[in-house]
Amino acid sequence: MLLKSVSPFPFQFELLGHQYHYHYIFETLAFIIGVRLYYYYKKGIVDPISDENRLWIMLGAMLGALIGSRVIAVLETPQVLHHLSFSVLYQSKTIVGGLLGGLFGVELIKKIIGVNIASGDVYVIPILVALIIGRIGCFSMGIDEPTYGVPTHFFMGMDLGDGVLRHPIMLYEMIYLMLLIFFFNSLKHKELINGDQFKLFMVLYFLFRFLIEFIKPYQSLFLNLSSIHWSALFIFIYYYRFIIRISKQILNKQ
Repeated sequence: MLLKSVSPFPFQFELLGHQYHYHYIFETLAFIIGVRLYYYYKKGIVDPISDENRLWIMLGAMLGALIGSRVIAVLETPQVLHHLSFSVLYQSKTIVGGLLGGLFGVELIKKIIGVNIASGDVYVIPILVALIIGRIGCFSMGIDEPTYGVPTHFFMGMDLGDGVLRHPIMLYEMIYLMLLIFFFNSLKHKELINGDQFKLFMVLYFLFRFLIEFIKPYQSLFLNLSSIHWSALFIFIYYYRFIIRISKQILNKQ
């Protein structure tokens, strides 16, 4: 018999007699701050892409992210496919699907408007900061958000609201994302090919998500791997030339 949890999770606030998660506030802040950071970093560069085309690219990213985040999230729980509804589809979302869908949305728009210049480097830091803010919201929800980990005796195990010590996946991700911010800031004065920073971000983030998925109570989509695993594998294949090239550069420097 489980003892009643004394965990403070989930964190909620009351408004007009109803309880709401802080997650909604952090999601909004993540979007606003991410956009403001994008414009801040854009001021410091000579952008070879016109402002009009940048707007089209951002539109492609947002539409792609909207679709991708829902599709991959639904595939995380394959059983819902038997009773899929608009409500279920709308409420389901995952950042992995958002990044994957956003990537293809951007590539599609760039094909349509005739832009063949890499456009992602300026988004890296804004995306990382937005992800951290969003994950604070996920963390505040405890087990009400399906981003928690399996039970553990690890020293970082936390009671996220069900009386069980679990891996705080959201906290692990926030730490990892902060390390990535320091890492990408250190690349500012490195001579990299245009687009390499974004590709590196995608590979490193999806690598983390692939590995961390094994300590989450995930549901298998195919071959005992979840939709997150398959999304990460797809990214590794999509960027395989970049991975080979950057790996050779690192080995040659040693």
